[in-house]
Amino acid sequence: MTSQLARRPRIVVIGTGFAGFHCLRTLERRLTPGAAELLAVNPTDYMLYVPLLPEVAGGALDPRQVAVPLRTKLRRTRAVLGHVTGIDLAARTVTVTNVEGETTELAWDRLVIASGSVTRLLSIPGVARYAKGFKSVAESVYLRDHVLRQLELAEQSDDPVERRERATFVVVGAGYTGTELVAQGQELAHQSLRRYRGLHEEDVRWILVDMADRVLPNLAERLSGPAREVLERRGVEVRLRTSVSEVTENRVRLTDGTEIPTRTVAWCVGVRPDPLVEPLNLSTTKGRLDVDTHLRVPGHPNVFAAGDVAAVPDLVRPGEITPMTAQHAQRQGRIAAINVAASLGFGQEREYRHRDLGFVVDLAGTQAVADPLHIPLRGLAAKIVTRGYHLMALPSNRLRVAFDWAADLVTRRQIVHFGMVPEEGVSLADSDDAPRPEEFATDRSG
Repeated sequence: MTSQLARRPRIVVIGTGFAGFHCLRTLERRLTPGAAELLAVNPTDYMLYVPLLPEVAGGALDPRQVAVPLRTKLRRTRAVLGHVTGIDLAARTVTVTNVEGETTELAWDRLVIASGSVTRLLSIPGVARYAKGFKSVAESVYLRDHVLRQLELAEQSDDPVERRERATFVVVGAGYTGTELVAQGQELAHQSLRRYRGLHEEDVRWILVDMADRVLPNLAERLSGPAREVLERRGVEVRLRTSVSEVTENRVRLTDGTEIPTRTVAWCVGVRPDPLVEPLNLSTTKGRLDVDTHLRVPGHPNVFAAGDVAAVPDLVRPGEITPMTAQHAQRQGRIAAINVAASLGFGQEREYRHRDLGFVVDLAGTQAVADPLHIPLRGLAAKIVTRGYHLMALPSNRLRVAFDWAADLVTRRQIVHFGMVPEEGVSLADSDDAPRPEEFATDRSG
């Protein structure tokens, strides 16, 4: 039995985000049980459903609901917890370092690189030290606790300057994440104020900042316009065509000269491909590993890449590469699996071709904007579509998420903070993409 297992080809998938998870899920379905050994290398034992992180930060969802457990959903895959710190294409090995600093080498016969993206930082003084990231469960839980703590301390303070700093929250980046985060954060604060006698709606400010000329710049005006209307109707200040020039402990300076007193800056300006692929000296486009239409790395027939880390040719838009979205990552992971399976004699290879089916943006409460099949919707209709989409896209926890949403409609959110995630645990200076000098460059927020 042991010799039979040793002879099985080993498929190693780096990363269990949308691309990696759906790659493994498809491999389990297409390969017979003894056809190959499946290994998933990831720092955590779950797939993170990132689109619902703003609802975790807003207190609408339990953090566990956005974590899809690998061991229950991928029963034939062995999870290897750790960070991949090196890839040797010639020796066909990957080096993995676990949380305790121990390293091991894993041999592979087929390799799928789906390590995703990391936080993108700019050369702005104070950002790495004082801004809060927003790409993980820990960061979303910390941000929720931080907002509630600042409101508590603002109410207790007799110093008007300190009260203003603590009750002002700045979100940088008006893309999908930043827009949803500011909406959920404002709703959390709104519900919290019912319990604070010494703090009122007019005392609390939420500010959304972006260099773009409109909210949700990647969407059509027919969706971005209504989204901004919803935010401003709730009192969110939208500052466009400007960015951050400096962040300090108690204020933010904008490029238009404005100074905003605040102790909370949430950094949602976007992501860049995982730098893991940089030492491979392979062809890249905008930092993303070049692949062919079958998601195979040129010159390496047994190496595939998918998701944010891969520059996948967009057959729908000739000459361009697919954007870094969960929708593309999920489908690319599936195609990568089909082609890996085909290389082992199971099925036929397929090219990656997918046209965006539309986007959904949750704005908290009963508000959302969406364009399913490019039909623009807003308000309650968009909310129903948005939640229906997420329930269909979630690989697990659907019933639990539905119950949380139902409870949120008829009960008030629990306004408690536990302080379980220390601030140093979510510092951008210690994040997965602490900037190096050669990476400093100007960029558009969001």
